[in-house]
Amino acid sequence: MEVTLNGYYTLILATLVLLMGRFLVKKVKFLEDFNIPEPVAGGLVAAVIVYALNIVWGYSFNFHQDLQTACMLMFFASIGLSADFARLKAGGTPLLIFTAVVSVFIILQDVVGVSMAKLLGLDPLLGLVTGSIALTGGHGTAGAWGITLEEQYGVVGATTLGIAVATYGLVAGGVVGGPVARRLINRLGVQPSAVNPNPTPTEELAGKQSLYSTKHDEEDVYRNKEIFEKPDNIRLITASSTIESLALFAAALAFADIMTNVGQGTWFELPTFVWALAGGVILRNVLTMVFDFHMFDRAIDVIGNASLSLFLAMALLSLKLWQLTDLAGPVLIILLVQTLVMIGYAYLVTFRIMGKDYDAAVLSAGHCGFGMGATPTAIANMQAVTDRYQPSHKAFLIVPMVGAFFVDIVNATVLQIFTKLPFM
Repeated sequence: MEVTLNGYYTLILATLVLLMGRFLVKKVKFLEDFNIPEPVAGGLVAAVIVYALNIVWGYSFNFHQDLQTACMLMFFASIGLSADFARLKAGGTPLLIFTAVVSVFIILQDVVGVSMAKLLGLDPLLGLVTGSIALTGGHGTAGAWGITLEEQYGVVGATTLGIAVATYGLVAGGVVGGPVARRLINRLGVQPSAVNPNPTPTEELAGKQSLYSTKHDEEDVYRNKEIFEKPDNIRLITASSTIESLALFAAALAFADIMTNVGQGTWFELPTFVWALAGGVILRNVLTMVFDFHMFDRAIDVIGNASLSLFLAMALLSLKLWQLTDLAGPVLIILLVQTLVMIGYAYLVTFRIMGKDYDAAVLSAGHCGFGMGATPTAIANMQAVTDRYQPSHKAFLIVPMVGAFFVDIVNATVLQIFTKLPFM
């Protein structure tokens, strides 16, 4: 029996999934320790319930796709609208170097995924899902590319697999980051020290001023700390700033729609969400650099985070878990290899290129976090290290900007190139 739900009921169920996820994350220590997102925690439970209803009573559910797509596009537009290239200057040369290190790893991750998939007899496009789509990209990118692979390339189960791989990545990234950093720090001979885990703003600023000389640098550090270290903090947003931000989102989505239609059948045909990200990047940097327009980042962050949560809740409600049965064994092998590659790269490449010092060790822990999982995992990894040893303000400036903003732009570019390769 097929049940079709309109936009209203889809939205209601999505919000219930989010509330259930919040409850589970607060009550289950494992979920909290490994930074499992609330939409994922609640959504996986909902997916199991939907699966049980299908097996026992034969119910099949169709959810409102337009609403899900709109939330996905708004999330990617928020990434673009947050990607201020002026911050590259604030991070300096280390930010550029770290971005390059991460970019090379994204390519390596996809090479490993595609090679392993072909070796195990799977569709090479599934290798991208077990590569940077779900690992570096996380749940949002996994859901977006999953839909694209299913609709445009006929890859059955891409969305379901992507969500599962991204969930594995969150756990794996949180598990391996700390040990990698500790081993590197022990090599350096740095001893654990008593660090105040909750410094006052004056103490925190005094430490940062030894590294950053401009007001812009300090604002970036505080903004990153507010967004990524304290995501539940109250953010003061006015009605006018919300409307202004929504207008920017509307412009980015309109740009994405126009470019998707214009690009059909041409060499620059791209998924709509890639154009939404690109539209946000163009808007952000043209308005700030040319017109000196002040973006209200708090509103952009909140709208983007809410859109991602709703999109993930709807995507997980639509999961078809039975599609993963035949893929479980080969996919697990690929993921274990990807985990070993991440450890080796962070240990041998990230640490050495970033300076072979304490900051480089903390950056390596952060790279493990978002290279396998997501930026919050990277932040949690670095917090665990700095709480035991000493602060690393350099790492807390660089990792959030690369992990949350620039890596998605690089990842989208690399994936688009891979999908066009003849052996795919």
